[in-house]
Amino acid sequence: MPNVVAAYEKFHTKGLEIVGISLDGQKEPWVKAIASLNMPWTHLSELKAWESLVTKVYKINAIPDNLLIDPQGKIVARDLRDEDLHAKLAELLE
Repeated sequence: MPNVVAAYEKFHTKGLEIVGISLDGQKEPWVKAIASLNMPWTHLSELKAWESLVTKVYKINAIPDNLLIDPQGKIVARDLRDEDLHAKLAELLE
């Protein structure tokens, strides 16, 4: 998550919004992780773990996973890590 936090800090003022979707099954560890990892964006969870609707809609079968979605709702990239995430965000937002 430190890489995602760094991306948020760098690109948020340029239009990056993040919505974190948790596949946790219990609220307390999930809320603690949000605080301890300093993730200031919106977080959602059904607290249904792998039975969450998001796993079916977006075909998530492993975590972590990420999707970059443009303002029109189109997925423009998926499962980017480290510098690949920053490079794609720079391409889209700068």
